[in-house]
Amino acid sequence: MNVNSKIYLTFRALQHRNYRLFFFGQCISLTGTWIQQIAISWLVYTLTKSALLMGIITFAGSIPSLVVSPFAGVFIDRINKYHALVIIQVFFMIEAFILAILTITGIINIWYIIILGVFIGITNAIDMPLRQSFIIQLVEDSRDLGNAISLNSSMFNLARLIGPAIAGVLIALVGEGICFLINAVSYIAVIWALLAMKINSVTVKKTAGINIFQEFNEGFKYVLNSMPIRNIILYMATASFAGMSYMVILPIFAKEIIHGDSQTLGFLMSSSGIGALFGALYLASKKSVSGLEKWICIASLLFGAGLIGLAFTAKVWISLILMLIIGFGTVTVIASCNTLIQHFVDDNKRGRVMSLYTVAFMGTAPFGCLCEGAVANKIGVPFTFLLNGLIIIIAALIFSTKLKCFSAKPESIELNDESSYAPVH
Repeated sequence: MNVNSKIYLTFRALQHRNYRLFFFGQCISLTGTWIQQIAISWLVYTLTKSALLMGIITFAGSIPSLVVSPFAGVFIDRINKYHALVIIQVFFMIEAFILAILTITGIINIWYIIILGVFIGITNAIDMPLRQSFIIQLVEDSRDLGNAISLNSSMFNLARLIGPAIAGVLIALVGEGICFLINAVSYIAVIWALLAMKINSVTVKKTAGINIFQEFNEGFKYVLNSMPIRNIILYMATASFAGMSYMVILPIFAKEIIHGDSQTLGFLMSSSGIGALFGALYLASKKSVSGLEKWICIASLLFGAGLIGLAFTAKVWISLILMLIIGFGTVTVIASCNTLIQHFVDDNKRGRVMSLYTVAFMGTAPFGCLCEGAVANKIGVPFTFLLNGLIIIIAALIFSTKLKCFSAKPESIELNDESSYAPVH
């Protein structure tokens, strides 16, 4: 395969106009989101100086995913996803504006952060399964769906590379309030992109006389009876609980272990973003979903090893390298799990299945964050990282015993030959 074909293969989903608009609009919006994420974590640390309180605040903001997401999936399968996504972005923008005003005026306190965190968490709980279910409408060729999902991950991590670095500088120069204001303005980009799309009307199924709980139960049974989807969701729940919550105590690690400041935290997050970007682009270059289940295991081992490494270092440059490895492992796990689920799920149950995936990914995170803060408060940040890494590695080894189930469905989105990806001249 020549270089042009390889590049086309990696970025082929961008040939679809709607997906291209979504991609670049989200790039701007997600950069703002990461600026806000870093600013919030630093603001909370500044106000509390407590790992336990940081865990509690993150728990309050994440718990809606566990409660709202399962039933959000039922409505997602019933409604016009395009219109709903536009409305959700407007809600995000309003929430960021409120956070900015409260912070700039000096009114902000922990209780306001908790309350706003809950509202943002509710919006996130609807947005994530909605966005994942909507992607299939952005690519005309279903064979490009896996590539679109991987490029989504690269977009997310490109923003994670740029956003934290900008946030570290902005916090030092102008404070957290301006960071929140920038995030609010950034939502204009994705709202404009959505409004500029030309979306074909999709028939929404009739639900007269159908009980919401019956539909939820139908989706739940579907997941239980699909061994590949069930194994992925169970693994993601474990990985999210034990591993993804490490970011809760990262500000403490940056300040107290490697003796840095807000810019150091930004650099750590950006290093993780670089590793994640490499992982996402590698997955985007794959022709099919074949072998992704093995990459979940490999990437999890790298993720766990990186966390264990953080437990034994107090040097900035070593920490940056380890965050690079952690970023690569994290995004490879998340994107591979997402792509495999999208490959196996039936279209009429996509919203409900992706909502259960959201519960596994985001719904278990609040309990992980709560435990992360409590454990770090008792045994310290380094030993908490060590524990996280060991759990991730053990979970990966258990998942590796379930790989045979992924050969159950034919490669329906696999392309037959490399010539199919030849660039159009």
